[in-house]
Amino acid sequence: MGWVLMSERELNRVEVLSQVNQGRMTATNAGNVLGLSRRQVHRLLKTFQSGGPAAIRHKARGRVSNNRIDPAVREFAVTLVRENYIDFGPTFAAEKLDEEHGLKVSRETLRKWMQDAGIWLSRKQRRTFHQPRLRRECYGELIQIDGSDHHWFEGRGPACTLLVFIDDATSTLMHLEFVTSESTFSYFGALEAYLHEHGRPVAFYSDKHTVFRVPNQAAKSGHGMTQFGRALNELNIEILCANSSQAKGRVERANRTLQDRLVKELRLAGISDMAAANAFLPAFMERYNAKFAKAPRRPDNLHRPLNTEPDRLADVLCWRDERYVGNQLAFSYDRQRIILAENEITRGLPGKYVDSYEFPDGRLEFRWKGVSLPYSVFDKDQRVTHAAITENKHLSAVLEHIKAEQDKAPPKKRRVGKQRSIYKPTGRRNDGWNSLAARRAKEARKASQGCDI
Repeated sequence: MGWVLMSERELNRVEVLSQVNQGRMTATNAGNVLGLSRRQVHRLLKTFQSGGPAAIRHKARGRVSNNRIDPAVREFAVTLVRENYIDFGPTFAAEKLDEEHGLKVSRETLRKWMQDAGIWLSRKQRRTFHQPRLRRECYGELIQIDGSDHHWFEGRGPACTLLVFIDDATSTLMHLEFVTSESTFSYFGALEAYLHEHGRPVAFYSDKHTVFRVPNQAAKSGHGMTQFGRALNELNIEILCANSSQAKGRVERANRTLQDRLVKELRLAGISDMAAANAFLPAFMERYNAKFAKAPRRPDNLHRPLNTEPDRLADVLCWRDERYVGNQLAFSYDRQRIILAENEITRGLPGKYVDSYEFPDGRLEFRWKGVSLPYSVFDKDQRVTHAAITENKHLSAVLEHIKAEQDKAPPKKRRVGKQRSIYKPTGRRNDGWNSLAARRAKEARKASQGCDI
């Protein structure tokens, strides 16, 4: 007799029945051990005595299950999924097979079929592993930047965002600054403070926020570069965008640490506004770096001096654009109608593009070949409308502005519906002087008078 395959339960039954057969255990105790009745133990004992241990094995072992689904049904279901629902999950695919094709299959059965056919990967198979990346070797070679939106004042003050600049080689906090939201002008201000204090690094490492990267690289309009990227290009600093948050794990872990330690430090210091918090940050950074900063592998400092004059840095760290000048020396900018003053320079500008410079303090300039042009604003509309598209990271600042605007004055009454005009009766009656019949009679009289002459 060859090998006999048995389950653990069947082996346990063989061991207990052997003790009952040898008289070392009663049938009642055997039933308690195996979880069976006394009568069932006697039935199994009779089978064991007549056929030996192999007779205890389940009779259906090695045979096809009576409840097995027909292989043709399985093949048909897998074919439908492969042709029509290749990117569907098992649950959704099972629903569609039932709704569209009348084929009712449980989701777990379909999951197994899809896995066997290579259509669906289990969660374990889909798991990705992020290998750790070695630090850069030199200080100032790569600076990771990110914005952390958090309840920094724990409800004691308005919501804000912390901009974090951290050196990849040493984990040194290079710059911290509280801002209202993660915007281009916020990063311009933080970058200016960083450049004055440390100089120009080799590269910045960020996420794919729209401040750093154009979402649609195939867009026909624009130059494929954000305002922040344009400023870094003029400063000869590279900007790299990480594909995942794990890739810039240095700044992500620093954010978690700051969301724990800095929040408590601000609470102990009794700080509840951004101005006081920004004044508190330099001392906090010094204590943080003394505890957590690492020594670089190489002692070189790759920060470089500015490649532009300090007084011209404002022209780099601003919102730059171009506007086409019409025949009336006018063009639109930010829902405003700009009218250029007529002079020797502006007379030749119709049909050409002028450069616009919008500075963080709200100042607006238009230049032609570096010469500032005088202008006036014809129409100014700064009200935030309900149809305004607001990015998620700017939502807190926009809501604060909306609340301030609402507190100033009650909203204007606006008509609704598609009707453009409403008829208002004047009380005058139409006596028919301008009716069709009256007009025809008048024309007939003129014609008759003309014939008489």
